[in-house]
Amino acid sequence: MDKLQKQALQVAKEIVVKFIEVGRISPTNFQENFAKIYNHILETITKSCESKSE
Repeated sequence: MDKLQKQALQVAKEIVVKFIEVGRISPTNFQENFAKIYNHILETITKSCESKSE
């Protein structure tokens, strides 16, 4: 796992925990939502890094 994946994983975890705390995500649909959030964050970080290197 590279650095960007680790960062995306940490951010996704924090977001999902907050969403669970406020009732936006339930433990029953955690897996579905976590994957979507993680993938979106990773995509955003990757695009951001690519645009900076151009």
